[in-house]
Amino acid sequence: MRSFPLPVTLTARLSPVIVLAAAGWALSSGPTDAPSEAADQPTGKTKTQSASTPSQTQAVKTYAAAPAPCDSVVEKTVKSLVPGARTAGKEIPSTDSDLRRTCSWNALKGYEYRWLDVSFEVLESDEAAERSYQGRLEDKSGGGAVPGLGDAAYSVVDLTTEDKQQTREGVVVARASNALVIVTYNGSDFESKKAPGTDEINKGAIKAAKEAVAALEKNRN
Repeated sequence: MRSFPLPVTLTARLSPVIVLAAAGWALSSGPTDAPSEAADQPTGKTKTQSASTPSQTQAVKTYAAAPAPCDSVVEKTVKSLVPGARTAGKEIPSTDSDLRRTCSWNALKGYEYRWLDVSFEVLESDEAAERSYQGRLEDKSGGGAVPGLGDAAYSVVDLTTEDKQQTREGVVVARASNALVIVTYNGSDFESKKAPGTDEINKGAIKAAKEAVAALEKNRN
């Protein structure tokens, strides 16, 4: 069997936007012509505090941490999408594993090469996740919405050619409340120099994304 070089792997740039939510304190005061309470307050005595104490409102997060990414896709699906890969996958190191986790599977079986990445990103609020989701779509064109996947989802498939070798890659981005699920699935045939069909790659990426979103939903607060 001849030895074939693997295609250049695209590095996923994960840059979640973190939004801090904070509400202001509500202050109550008497009439403007009332004498100063501080001036009338005897030394050494304290005024009884009002029963209504102002409180700081914080955004409620549906997801506080990312699930284990290598457990997010079942073994049967891994074997189908990435023949010959170790079903356990390989988790990519992250600077903050609570907020961002990625698992990768790849294998060359015969002349057929396949690569699958599943990533989770947890943001501070639904609004932050929606902004990040929309920002990712700005870099994508030619795809379409994926109905019934999270709160919103989008898939796109692209074909690239390097040294006459074709690679077809599908990407699915899904938002569920304050979290994003990003799936990347690509493949090449090193004998024919051709890439697998658009339908195969698109359906494979969507299948993995559905399982990943289901795994995320099991991790709700």
